[in-house]
Amino acid sequence: MKGFSLKRLTLDAVLSAVALIIFVLESRIPNLAPVPGMKLGLANIVTVWSMFALGPLDTLAVLLIRIILGSVFAGSVTSFFFSLAGGMLCYLVQLFLRKILNPKQIFVAGILGAVAHNIGQMIVALIAFQSVSVLVYLPFLLVSAVLTGALTGLTAQFLLPLLEKACHAMKKDRRE
Repeated sequence: MKGFSLKRLTLDAVLSAVALIIFVLESRIPNLAPVPGMKLGLANIVTVWSMFALGPLDTLAVLLIRIILGSVFAGSVTSFFFSLAGGMLCYLVQLFLRKILNPKQIFVAGILGAVAHNIGQMIVALIAFQSVSVLVYLPFLLVSAVLTGALTGLTAQFLLPLLEKACHAMKKDRRE
């Protein structure tokens, strides 16, 4: 298979495991607000970092693995569809932003990705509940998305150069 790398596959597996662990641990935290679906979204740190450090294909693999296994370990069939819709819309926004943002603007991808994620979930809620009354939650979710997206985006932005240095140091150690 062209482009196959055992090293890359291993990195994707490790990132998927990290994202899954964060997701499962976060699912155990009680809701911080009385609004259903409002979460920190800490697993998105891995998604944002992966998009800017590794690229779209690795990010898609990590995201889909996290969504599928997260639904198995900490969710349900319903949560799978909410996560998939939100995750894919977030992915598409970050895919676009990857082309126009510089490394000092990665936090913007965290914010807009979180907003897109909540919009994707709201679309599923509209379909599932067949009622526009769920839209009453949207303003609260969007404010939350800006705050939590800034947190995850800034964390990914901070980690990007640190992890690049660590990878570079590991390569150097192997050559010596």
